[in-house]
Amino acid sequence: MMGRLWWATSLAAVVAACSTAGFAPRPAPLGRSDAPVGGTCKADAARSALGKSASAQVVEQARVAAGARMARVLHPGQVVTKEFDGERLNLDVDAQGVVLAVRCG
Repeated sequence: MMGRLWWATSLAAVVAACSTAGFAPRPAPLGRSDAPVGGTCKADAARSALGKSASAQVVEQARVAAGARMARVLHPGQVVTKEFDGERLNLDVDAQGVVLAVRCG
């Protein structure tokens, strides 16, 4: 009887471990349903955002144009993480929120 309980418990643990190991779902698009899910960011493709106010619409258009998975707006003096993410578009803005630079990372 104890052997069967141990066997059933062990089998359940193995099945649970196998069902989640190594299979991370692809992230959903952050904007429109036809927007790219991600890939290598290409900042030159998002240069149309330069000189514009960093509204949600401008940021999303720049992200989609760059093929980036995500975008972030960086304000003067803002503390940011330094790790490089090849799927992230960075929009540097001035104090009034006007886009001064677009870059990946």
